[in-house]
Amino acid sequence: MRGIFALAAGLLLFVACAFADEHSKAYEDGEEVILWVNKVGPFRNPQETYLYYSLPFCKPDQDVVLHESGLEGLGEALQGYELRKSGIKMSYKKDIPTTHLCTNTLDVDTSDQFRYAVQNQYWYQLFLDDLPIWGMVGEIVAEQDGEEKLYVYTHKKFSISFNEDHVIEVNLTSENPVLIQKGNKFDFSYSVDWIRTDTLFEDRFEKYLDFNFFEHQIHWFSIFNSFMMVIFLVGLVAMILMRTLRKDYARYAKDDDDMEDERDAMNDESGWKQVHGDVFRSPTNLVLFSSLVGTGAQLSIQVLSVILISVVGTLYSNRGTIVTASMVMYALTSVIGGYVSGALYARNDGKNWIKCMVFTAVLFPGFCVGIAFLLNFIAIAYGSLAAIPFATMVVVALMWTFISVPLTLVGTVVGRNYSGKADNPCRISPVPRPVPDKQWYLQPWVNVVLGGILPFGSIFIEMYFIFTSFWHYKYYYVYGFMLLVYIILNIVTVCVTIVSTYFLLNSEDYRWQWTSLLSAGSTATYVYLYSVYYFFVKTKMSGFFQTLFYFGYMGMFCAGLGLLTGAVGYLGTSFFVRRIYRNVKID
Repeated sequence: MRGIFALAAGLLLFVACAFADEHSKAYEDGEEVILWVNKVGPFRNPQETYLYYSLPFCKPDQDVVLHESGLEGLGEALQGYELRKSGIKMSYKKDIPTTHLCTNTLDVDTSDQFRYAVQNQYWYQLFLDDLPIWGMVGEIVAEQDGEEKLYVYTHKKFSISFNEDHVIEVNLTSENPVLIQKGNKFDFSYSVDWIRTDTLFEDRFEKYLDFNFFEHQIHWFSIFNSFMMVIFLVGLVAMILMRTLRKDYARYAKDDDDMEDERDAMNDESGWKQVHGDVFRSPTNLVLFSSLVGTGAQLSIQVLSVILISVVGTLYSNRGTIVTASMVMYALTSVIGGYVSGALYARNDGKNWIKCMVFTAVLFPGFCVGIAFLLNFIAIAYGSLAAIPFATMVVVALMWTFISVPLTLVGTVVGRNYSGKADNPCRISPVPRPVPDKQWYLQPWVNVVLGGILPFGSIFIEMYFIFTSFWHYKYYYVYGFMLLVYIILNIVTVCVTIVSTYFLLNSEDYRWQWTSLLSAGSTATYVYLYSVYYFFVKTKMSGFFQTLFYFGYMGMFCAGLGLLTGAVGYLGTSFFVRRIYRNVKID
């Protein structure tokens, strides 16, 4: 076991070092500086992006595509990056006056293209020395008579700041708007000014970080509020359960001589001790249950690992690195998923462990791949860069086939052989005990519906910041906040699930396994409902393409979150149940 933990720590350290490295290009005076063009699309729809040259801009003499090597290119491809040379010539520290690029005479097709782009507020993205640059295609000007005129910016003015041999900052000013009208000539041009700065290279990305937004007082208050919720909830659980359990233990632990006068009352008494012969009965659909718990445990370790790596390094400053780190860590943590599912399946006397292993390896990736294929089909139909290239699909498939599946198999074998022995504190009765009728508020479905409210309440402010960074072009960098919120979410989820399970067992209902899993996992349902509210109230997204991508992505995110919280809730509750039944005297 120590070897497994040492291996996991080594892998985490290796991945952290690999992804924490920044791109650093040192230039010499007069050296060529390449400007790359990336994508263009409607500003309000962040996933609806197209090739920069899908609009009739000036194209270079030779179309050169930037192909990143290694794992970094995987994240870029999945996020829809496709960098191409712009044809704009620049040299380090060399100012360039207004320089003509090309002349385009508008015909019916090109004027319609530009008109549609300006009407839909198209923006474009460029990269210079790995620094992102954004600009608008054009503008709409309302005349005095109320008529709207559409213009395209034809001049790009670059102001580049440098410190010694490094590029520090790039600013773009779009100038010289020209009316969109058939027959008009667009003379595209650019100019470059170099400005010395004292800003260090290590601090150059701070320009893109919205400190006022992410470090706003409400963010700190939400962390404090969630922390106080944890203290209150943990104290409440300790006070209620320990006082109640102490009385139960005192009553159940009485000697036979002391219980003679109370034996009849004890026979009629209800409580969690009465179901000791059924509480460790195997859950229904054991294969599915074990695979869900194993996948959730895997996701919990994966998320924790990515957060810790992000805290150590500045992954947000490199294109696609967060996505790449998530993919790599999911593959590497497959051994955790196999171990947990295999051990749980074996402890419940499961016989077909290969089926359990296959379910664990396929279930969540299969769900995500199904949604991704649907979205990819739509993206291809629209000609969008959001479509995943075939080569990237092959790389992902190879990672799953040769890394994830073998590690899942190894984890399953180790789990069933080393942790698969049943160690239940109580013997399981040969005949299942009938579940008595009870009030509606003690039904399992009530626990499932209400179980996710408090965990959601502890994270919904952070969800707002995460959603805003993903859907509104902001760089999320406060991973220390995310780590605290993640820890708080796990604690609240375990506490709430333990309380709900205790009341369920106290009503002599021993069907706690699925109830605890679904109760904790229902947090994801509230997050998805919040995403619906966020879409209609906090964004201005529109159109079939963007709507489908938004809810498809949120569906994958919430499915993973549901598995994660469900597994955490079940595993915490399982420890609690075993603990309380280990300390009672069974007649």
